[in-house]
Order: sequence, then C-alpha cells, then structure tokens
Amino acid sequence: MGLCEKYKAGCFIDIKGQDFNIEKLKYFIKNFPQKKAIILHGPPGTGKTSLAYALALELKSEILELNASDLRNKEKINQIIGEASQQSSLFAKNKILLIDEVDGVNSDDRGGLTELIRLIEITNFPMIITANKIWDSKFSELRKKAELVELKELGYRTIFEIIKDIAKKEGMSVQEDLLLNIAIKARGDVRAAINDLQTIGLETKNEDIHERDKEEKIFNVLKIILQNKPNSETINLYDKVDMPLDEILLWLEENIPAEYRGEEIYNAFDKISRADVFRGRIHRQQHWRFLIYQNLLLSAGIAASKKSVKTGFVSYKRPTRILKIWMKNQAQKYRKTIAEKYAEYCHISIKRAMKDFPMIKLLLKNTKAIEELKLEPEEIDYLKKG
Repeated sequence: MGLCEKYKAGCFIDIKGQDFNIEKLKYFIKNFPQKKAIILHGPPGTGKTSLAYALALELKSEILELNASDLRNKEKINQIIGEASQQSSLFAKNKILLIDEVDGVNSDDRGGLTELIRLIEITNFPMIITANKIWDSKFSELRKKAELVELKELGYRTIFEIIKDIAKKEGMSVQEDLLLNIAIKARGDVRAAINDLQTIGLETKNEDIHERDKEEKIFNVLKIILQNKPNSETINLYDKVDMPLDEILLWLEENIPAEYRGEEIYNAFDKISRADVFRGRIHRQQHWRFLIYQNLLLSAGIAASKKSVKTGFVSYKRPTRILKIWMKNQAQKYRKTIAEKYAEYCHISIKRAMKDFPMIKLLLKNTKAIEELKLEPEEIDYLKKG
C-alpha cells in the first residue's frame, strides 16, 4: 500500500491547512438545499477529494463517486447518477454525490455538462464537484448553479509537518533539511510530497530532489516549440502542462537563447513582449478572451521565429526568477488569505480588508483573535515576521 493511500484523511481533523474551507463545506451542508452543489477547485494535491470523503465520514453518509472523464454523454451521466440523485441510501443515513475532476467533461460531450446541471437542479442530495481549473468558459453555467470554494496550495511548512509526521510513524530516519526540501519543491502538492517521501533512499541528497513531474513535461514541450516549425498541434501543447502561462513565459525567456541565434532571438522575444501586452490586458480588464492570443504568441509565434528546424540535444534550464517570484507570491498569498478570513468573520469586503491590513495586523497580535480566525501556522509566521 502506498503512503498516500495509507495516510489519506479519515475525518476533518486529519486534513491540514484547510480549516477555513472545512467551515465553508460545513456551512454548505447546513444550508442545503439553498445550494445543491459545491465546487471544490484548486491545484492537484490540495485535498479536494479528501475533503469530500472526510465530510462523508463525519456525516456517516454513503458517497457515490464518479470521475467526470468517464461521463462522455448525457445518456451515460443520467444512467449512472440520475437515479442515485433521487433515491435514498439503503445502508447510510445520508448520501453524497461526488463528481471528481469535472475538467474531464468536454464541451462537445453531447450534452454532458447540460445534463449535469439539470441533475443539480433535481437532486435530493448534496453534490460535491471537484476541478483543477473551473474558470474555462464552458463551465460558466455550472458555476452559477454551485457554491465555489477555492483550495489554495498548502504552505511548505504545513507539508513539512505532514511528511515529518508520516516519516516518524513509518520509522524512517530522514534528516529534517531533506524533508524541508521535499516540502518546498512539492510546490503546494501534499500528495506529491508524500510520494517523494516514499521514494527516497538512505543516500538521497537535497540536490536529488527535483521539482514535480510537470518540469519533465515542460522540458518536452520546450523541445517541440523551440526545435520545430509550428503546426496545427503547436497551440495546444501548453494544455498538456500543469503550469500557468505566466510561468511558462519564464521558462521560454530563460531557454530561448540556448536554441535561437541573432534575428531568431529578436523575433522570439518580440512575441514574448506582445504576449505580455495581452497578459496585462487580461489582468487589468478581466478580458479572458485575450488568453488565446497570449497562448498563440507563446507557442506558434515563438516556433515560427526560427529560420530552420533545429536538431541535437540542448540542456534546458529552470528559470532563475521562479524561486524569487514564488517566495514573493507566498508572502502575498498569506496576506490575502488572512484578509479573506478576517473579511468573512467581520462581514466586510475582501477589498476593504486588504486596504485595512496594517490595522488588522495590529489587531491580530492578540492570540484570541488568531484563534477566532483559525489561522494556519504559515499565516501566523507571516504576521510575526511582518
């Protein structure tokens, strides 16, 4: 049995770093059927499915799980969960319907999403839907029908404590600096960190711990973009990498000079600058339709900048700016999550909480206030260092 399976959460107390979202889940159940479905969305390894199963155990409910990638059409969805959404459980007091990885339902799946929305409207039981990415336009109607709860990447200190505890229970003698390195390089994915813990040996060193397998994928994608002429598949390559375009841009910026020469470099960086213009418009004006242009420029645009097809091996490098950007984002992330909890508790807007954050930090010097907001260890550390 793998460590992920062995140490999966059995109840809410087993889930670390998601206290705020656990409260939201409890509120959703308490007020059902005010909203009949809730969407847990966020990066892989943040505990979306674990939260659903923990809720079922807390409520002593039967859980019916379906992976949305298997539900390819309206008839199939209705056949599997249509009756289940209406009928009481034979062996448990309650029932929870879990639709896992709804990203797997495509917009052209012959009414699959439409039927899922219809089932939400008629279900007699709470429906939990999980997704890595829920902001695609194809999910616009689905988002209107459900409560949205975003799970953030776990802080590295929380992941460190989780794998340290597992190592202790397993009788593993692992140096703390190695565990800390695993936690940092898991980049918020606790499942990935546990898998890394399981695979390390006695001779494993810090430098042997690499970023998650998404780096292997970005290496392959970079090779295709930078060494080949664009084709009909080029624009879709980034969809295969679990990495935002902003981060992909940094990988391109770092490695273009290793493949291109002279005018090729000029043309490629011209495409990056144009993509950055669209990136700014997206963030300032929320014009998400510009995302396709940013993607096009960073994929086919850069591939078209070369004069001839390249061959041979080139060693691509990890962007040197990523770690610095990540550390800065971590600090800003805790500022925002604290503000969100404060805003929820005080019934004010998040925007106002962010504006008043200097005053909030002074208020949160009080230990009781920290307990009331259920702040995580990383958030408390942020307040102490600030």
